[in-house]
Amino acid sequence: MTEIHDRFRAAQATAEAIFWRAPSTPAAMFRDLAAFAEEHEVEWDRYGERGAVAQLEGEVAELLGKPAAVMFPSGIMAQQAVLRAWCDRSGSRRVALPDMSHLVRYEQDGPRRVLGLELEWLTTGRETPTAEALARIGGRLGAAMVELPLRDAGCLLPTWDELVELSAAARERGVPLHADGARIWESVPHWDRSLAEAADLVDSMYVSLYKGLGGTSGALVVCPEDLAGELRTWRARMGGTPFSLTTPAVGGLMGLREHPTKFGDYRAWAIELAAALHEQGIRTFPEVPHIATFLAYAPGTAEEVNERVVAFTEERGIVPSGLWRDAEVPGWVETELTCYDSAVSHDPAEVAGLMAAAVGEGPAGT
Repeated sequence: MTEIHDRFRAAQATAEAIFWRAPSTPAAMFRDLAAFAEEHEVEWDRYGERGAVAQLEGEVAELLGKPAAVMFPSGIMAQQAVLRAWCDRSGSRRVALPDMSHLVRYEQDGPRRVLGLELEWLTTGRETPTAEALARIGGRLGAAMVELPLRDAGCLLPTWDELVELSAAARERGVPLHADGARIWESVPHWDRSLAEAADLVDSMYVSLYKGLGGTSGALVVCPEDLAGELRTWRARMGGTPFSLTTPAVGGLMGLREHPTKFGDYRAWAIELAAALHEQGIRTFPEVPHIATFLAYAPGTAEEVNERVVAFTEERGIVPSGLWRDAEVPGWVETELTCYDSAVSHDPAEVAGLMAAAVGEGPAGT
């Protein structure tokens, strides 16, 4: 790890965080989990069956209006399993998905090398999925996948009409449509729709327990009852049934009670922040954020901007953003901002001023 990362981590330990979540400790999180488990008389699961896991699966399936849900220790395992199951049913290993998908960028070629999937690009770059995009991919498909939102594109979402049309096109063609809904909790306020309405447009959906819901780890897939049986088989084949999944299941149960009603407010605050950043000379993508996570852009190089951000954190005791990375456009840097409780307790214009001061942009940085 570089010196700048070491300094940033050391400064973060005692500074006030604005974005993502306030720092915690394992001991504090375990105390919260224990208190919840005692209050709600949570029981152990065994190998992913019964107890807290069954309770969580039932609650998530009901929220998203699907017949069943299956818990996995990770989203990577969950999505690879569900895509392989759909492909086995369809008689084709070809999967259409975004080239910016998590499966393509961060999973060490696992979908192809481990499960034998053949990947076709449903979308490329910062493009939202449409029925026309699906129609451009000829031949037999085992499944199609959308990422809601497309995280590496600044958490970009299609319009509701685009999603409805894509769903209809997939069903008419007989292609199972799966959604990476890791951040679906955060996404539905953009469409002013319910979780069940969003899930109704797809045949299966993966949801995360540790992103918006703030759990320790874990994921679920909501799907038809008969597919759930196949997913439990794949979970066992892939080593996804440790002796107990109770700890992440309790984190998920806590998150379902604490967070889903907050995401509309987080999104509204993020939109105000983006507008204030524009006034400070910092650009955002999307220009108007779709959810409470988006990308910010400033002039400079990662080396020089990060030096200023770390110095600002050390001197002021406030973390104005994460570290920045060089953007695709030379001479610009980018960072991701996630606006949760720590952020919305501040005035967005004030936060924009702090960010501008830290990166050396706008009136506050002069």
